[in-house]
Amino acid sequence: MSQHFLLSAKARTLSLASVLRMSDLEAETVFRTVRWEDGKAVCPHCECPTVYECRRPSGALRFRCKACRKDFSITSGTLFAFHKMPLRNYLAAIAIFINEVKGKSALALSRDLDMQYKTAFVLAHKLREAMATELKGMHVGGAGETVEVDGGYFGGYVKPANHKENRRDRRLAQNQTGKRQVVVVMRERGGRTLPAVFKSESAALGFIINRVEPTTKIMADEATSWNDLHGRFDVARIDHGKLYSDTSGVYTNGAEEFFSRMRRAEIGHHHHIAGQYLIRYAQESAWREDHRKAANGVQVKAVATLAMAAPTSVDWCGYWQRGQKTA
Repeated sequence: MSQHFLLSAKARTLSLASVLRMSDLEAETVFRTVRWEDGKAVCPHCECPTVYECRRPSGALRFRCKACRKDFSITSGTLFAFHKMPLRNYLAAIAIFINEVKGKSALALSRDLDMQYKTAFVLAHKLREAMATELKGMHVGGAGETVEVDGGYFGGYVKPANHKENRRDRRLAQNQTGKRQVVVVMRERGGRTLPAVFKSESAALGFIINRVEPTTKIMADEATSWNDLHGRFDVARIDHGKLYSDTSGVYTNGAEEFFSRMRRAEIGHHHHIAGQYLIRYAQESAWREDHRKAANGVQVKAVATLAMAAPTSVDWCGYWQRGQKTA
């Protein structure tokens, strides 16, 4: 039996200890090379390459542009804009986040880095937002490609009543809270994973038609929600009530692997991943699934690169201050 990738030495190319031993200057160098390939700063305001360093009295690194005379930092205009912690902590946060292969809770991250829960919550969601940029506008499938389609419901859990006679069948519409949503995933065999969130599986048909190439072969289960796909694609179905795969290669095991990872994250780490942020958790699981065979050092660099290439977050910049009334 072959060794699992995560148990091999190839999976470990970066240790958290090496990150925490970095000096401030070394952490600055890492982020400079991640943001600017040659390490030479470029003004994010006017894109002028002629800039010079002007450190603050505290030692914090700042640059000044000779053209527009504006100051900026390594993280200006990125997901980490307006950062308050040392850059080394951000690099450590990415490493900790990546090393948890099924997800990292904000509470655990706050304990690991000795920060407030609010700070860890926003930071973790910024990393998920960075991962999601890789999925933006993605199309899957194509000629000769097979895409597995499936849906899984998350959120809205209601603890059953103590006495049996007081319990309700939550599968019935009148007994549902309305918070439960379905994550629909489209996964290429041997390729990429694209998730989306809807109220029901049937509501995802338009998204599937737009994001899956028309020459693709679709694999789906027996759910009636997928019946309309037959008019657009070559669709093969499998009845999970009888078997999970047949000898002709009809199965949706790849999509089920995605849901297995996501449910482990829900049960073991987050406990509640529904609501308006469910799509971010789904995109995180998709990114982790697609990069599961990459070494942790490669994954850390990839997420750091995505975060430094992404613009300032509209959702998370100043998230906790929005409820405060100004005088």
